[in-house]
Amino acid sequence: MPFELPRYLEEGLLAAGVDPSAITDAKRKASESGDFGAQLDAAGAMSRQDWTRLMAERLGLDFCEHLDLAAIDGKLLEPLNMLYCRRNRLLPLSIENGRLRVATADPLREAALGDLRAIYDAEVDPMVVEISELSRGINSAFDAVTDVSSRLMGGLEGESSLQAQAAELNEAPDLLESDDEAPIIRLINTLIFQAAKDGASDIHVEPFENRSSVRFRVDGLLREVLAPPARFHAALASRVKVMAGMNIAERRLPQDGGIRTRVAGRELDIRVSTVPTSFGERVVMRLLDRSSTLMGLGEIGLAGQDLEGMRRLIRQSHGIVLVTGPTGSGKTTTLYAALSEINSADKNIITIEDPVEYQLRGIGQIQVNPKIDLSFASGLRSVLRQDPDIIMVGEIRDGETARIAVQAALTGHLVFSTLHTNDSFSAITRLLDMGIEPFLISSSLIGVAAQRLVRLLCPQCSEELPPDHPSLAELGIGPSDAGSPRGPGPGCEACHSSGYRGRSAISELLLIDDRIRSHIMNRSDAATIRDTCTRRGMRGLRSHGAALVRAGKTSVAEIARTTSEDVE
Repeated sequence: MPFELPRYLEEGLLAAGVDPSAITDAKRKASESGDFGAQLDAAGAMSRQDWTRLMAERLGLDFCEHLDLAAIDGKLLEPLNMLYCRRNRLLPLSIENGRLRVATADPLREAALGDLRAIYDAEVDPMVVEISELSRGINSAFDAVTDVSSRLMGGLEGESSLQAQAAELNEAPDLLESDDEAPIIRLINTLIFQAAKDGASDIHVEPFENRSSVRFRVDGLLREVLAPPARFHAALASRVKVMAGMNIAERRLPQDGGIRTRVAGRELDIRVSTVPTSFGERVVMRLLDRSSTLMGLGEIGLAGQDLEGMRRLIRQSHGIVLVTGPTGSGKTTTLYAALSEINSADKNIITIEDPVEYQLRGIGQIQVNPKIDLSFASGLRSVLRQDPDIIMVGEIRDGETARIAVQAALTGHLVFSTLHTNDSFSAITRLLDMGIEPFLISSSLIGVAAQRLVRLLCPQCSEELPPDHPSLAELGIGPSDAGSPRGPGPGCEACHSSGYRGRSAISELLLIDDRIRSHIMNRSDAATIRDTCTRRGMRGLRSHGAALVRAGKTSVAEIARTTSEDVE
């Protein structure tokens, strides 16, 4: 169906300097997508925000940049569901004196506004908001009135909670309406929604002798959310495998797959892995939010001298910058933040990743694929023929990849990569163990950052610690030190009774100078390099952690847990 743009809006676009050909092209593409504003934005002709503001001005309506979420009347949502609001791009806000205040991202949808007029028996006063702000309002409003919303699935009754979904599995089916898979489908859908809502990074579905266990990994730690009977585990695993495009008939071998879906307006990539165990297949789903905004270096936890040092490193013309730490310590996020900060039209940036976790605009990203012999090493060789300025290698796993990365740095390229070591000093000995000659390391390596992710105290229930609390002495924090240390409280609904909410990075940054190069040439061990850096005032992981404790952001126990193997 052709997209019809009212003349007064087209005139407004022309008056704003939008090229007529861009308008024509956007109208053509909007005939398929139904979203004219998105086509203008994609073509670079006009941003979504400016297009929304233009519609409001031409229609004589109010434009709102930020919705007051606290002022939304939740009772008004009872006749509607989330799917209806999202499809029609509207959200009832309040009703007063027989007039319904409605936020809309598309005031041209007169039929939908007419529906609201009939549903609420009130005159409608539209207020125009940009689509991302409306989505935020819809998510928040419906989240406030239900824990796990069936409205996401189209308003079906019986999907009010995760526990209710599990209980439905035990209900005797009506033979006239038998559909054994329907409860399983709804349970998996609800699990994914709940995990996304809770900010979980992984969903674990594990079989045991008498029951299954469903656990979410939130802020780095697992917690059980459901324990369905064991007899339903095979059906749960099969449903996930169907969604991930995996072979449901094969239950004896490990498999990998993927799911791409949308949850409350957020694009999710879900990596699925299954392995056979004694009682059935164990399923792990890794959730990647493609619509999330990438953080900058200053937002991930780097601060002070470490932040300044990292920014100097990533602006060098050549050399290798490594980020080290155990699995799940945020290494890739740090590299993405670095690339985003230096990304510009005059730089050719190429990455080799396994997998590509987030799409970076203007950057070429290559997915490793062992099935066709596309490894980090072979991909890196090919990338060097693409005239790159900056290369990111997801991980240096072997000596071959390390040697190619070193050669790339020595021939004028800036190379970012990661290593699995406990601290920044051990990265040097790891490269030596991989067979890289000391003179090559000292000539190419310019900096190593080590990091951990620590949980932050829940701001709603954390408790203040007295300055002389015995645990503070573990980090060298005395009663005379300035700060306001706090500890985890009893837990509340906001933090799922854990006492913690959110995470931040702690880091140490090793800058390679002539003294460190001398240690490398002498094949000094990590402890010797650490002693040299400590005497020169380098801040280690625990020192950074102690600073967060003094600031009341995390606890002594959390720093001890994440840096237990590090001795400074």
